[in-house]
Amino acid sequence: MYKVLDVAFSKLIKLLTIFSLLLLAFVVVFIFRESVVFFKEVSVLSFISGRSWNPLLAADNLGIFNIILGTLYVSLVAIILALPIGVGMALLLAGYVEGRVRAIIRGIIDILAGIPSVVYGFIGLLVLVKWFETRLDLSSGESVLAGGILLAVMVLPYVISTCHESMEKAYRRHAPSSQALGVSRSYLLREIVLPESRRAIIAATVLALGRAMGETMAVMMVIGNAPIPPTLLGKCQTIPSLIALEMGMAEVGSLHYHSLFASGLVLMAVLLAINLVFYFVRRSAFMK
Repeated sequence: MYKVLDVAFSKLIKLLTIFSLLLLAFVVVFIFRESVVFFKEVSVLSFISGRSWNPLLAADNLGIFNIILGTLYVSLVAIILALPIGVGMALLLAGYVEGRVRAIIRGIIDILAGIPSVVYGFIGLLVLVKWFETRLDLSSGESVLAGGILLAVMVLPYVISTCHESMEKAYRRHAPSSQALGVSRSYLLREIVLPESRRAIIAATVLALGRAMGETMAVMMVIGNAPIPPTLLGKCQTIPSLIALEMGMAEVGSLHYHSLFASGLVLMAVLLAINLVFYFVRRSAFMK
């Protein structure tokens, strides 16, 4: 009986895996097919390097270079803010907090991860953007910095959760020996647990970066959505916000319509390239 259940469970897992791969392949093929129509009219290099986005004009005015920069800029600001805080919080949970207090903090972190992005965007629009306008005396608080701070809060639970598990295992493994030798807890965390968790930190960075670059609604509400060269206190536009804003108004089958699919294809290519870079970095770090 148990053998039959094991075989059935194994077949089910394989079937679900194949289904997931087929679903992913369908998405990639669909986006690629819709993008090819656009790339027959506009070259890939011209589309990527073009600095003007105006679908009302000729095809030469459909370029997403500034939008790519905006996507990378906002995501990079978010990672720079979230990674140190997330790693520090994971170390705190692994070495200094125990029992019920740890469970309460983990529960709060899980709740933060489950809050809808539109709620984050609404809070960012009413609080963060308003604060920039009043305290920094800006004409508009919608900016790259506002989007980066909001994204940092959103990706923070993923960084903490990914790092904490690895750090907790490393701490439990070395804590008895360090206590017997009289090694301080801070030294153990800083010199042993943190270096051993570098793979988890890289994984958390990849996960957070993918989450940040793919976020749409919250970022769209606080960055101003202007396809201009991004600056830290200026407006910008990201690829997901571009697709979300213009897909509903683009005529089906038009060049504008297919250019939005091409933008999604570029975003997928950028994410794939970044993941490959982090993969090789993680692999080299592990070999050392």
